[in-house]
Amino acid sequence: MSQYQTVCEQLKQNPKTWLVTGVAGFIGSNLLETLLKLDQTVVGLDNFATGHQHNLDEVQNLVSAEQWANFKFYEGDIRNLEDCHKVCANVDYVLHQAALGSVPRSIADPITTNETNISGFLNMLIAARDAKVASFTYAASSSTYGDHPALPKVEENIGNPLSPYAVTKYVNELYADVFAKTYGFKAIGLRYFNVFGKRQDPNGAYAAVIPKWTAAMISGDDVFINGDGETSRDFCFIDNTVQANILAATTQNEEAKNQVYNVAVGDRTTLNDLFNALKAALNENGVIYTKEPVYRDFRAGDVRHSQASIEKVTKLLAYVPEYKIHEGIQKAMTWYVSFC
Repeated sequence: MSQYQTVCEQLKQNPKTWLVTGVAGFIGSNLLETLLKLDQTVVGLDNFATGHQHNLDEVQNLVSAEQWANFKFYEGDIRNLEDCHKVCANVDYVLHQAALGSVPRSIADPITTNETNISGFLNMLIAARDAKVASFTYAASSSTYGDHPALPKVEENIGNPLSPYAVTKYVNELYADVFAKTYGFKAIGLRYFNVFGKRQDPNGAYAAVIPKWTAAMISGDDVFINGDGETSRDFCFIDNTVQANILAATTQNEEAKNQVYNVAVGDRTTLNDLFNALKAALNENGVIYTKEPVYRDFRAGDVRHSQASIEKVTKLLAYVPEYKIHEGIQKAMTWYVSFC
């Protein structure tokens, strides 16, 4: 039995109270679903800036009535300290996912990105510290590596940020470290690498590449690739990300706290290969896409190549990714065909 399976069994036997910020979003709603299925009590916070009520509705349909009754939702904003204090009260574990993602969004509107990702993050740290929660786990980002050329990416070696979004996520790590040194409040940051899976929004100007391309293929529309298609990413299926959050929140290893970790698979896939993988998976689900991709200019602020080392997270948190990209695409595609 893996460490993750052991932790899940322990949680079933000894339920806790969890706060998930950004609970109506892609990652937040997947965390909610898993926690409710483990019979946990969950408090959720969202302002619906990027989250959706239909994500919560879908989770409700996937759990029992008794499990859904263990969920209490607050519509609020992490930029409001009072909201943060309200949702942190009597909570054991905090999973802080609320943020404004997207490099292009941050370039278009750096002020709102800063207010949400830095001021909002600081509010959550203060509220969680004051509530004396047992642990605080937050969504960091692989964008923190910036222009550092080395592959694979190792947590201790970062470069210069390439976007306002990357600046905000790096500041999160700095604040978390200062809170550990100043107040003894030890948080864990998870640097996500291109997470994908069910309930990831395919619509809007800032949609992630996998849902955006998949929705376009299902509709028979053109798929646009920024650059030559040889840009590569370490795509991480959502179930791996959920595992990392639960292991981080529950760890009893003091050495593992006040750390940041890569959450990924430790692999690299080019955009050209991704296009072909999505096309093949759709074909297996009865959707035939015959068009070739349309290439256009590289996108400002994008990193050329990204691949994570997962040695640290494997060693200190016993994280073992269950799904590689092709397995994740197979599992996610059923949802996309049904919902897109």
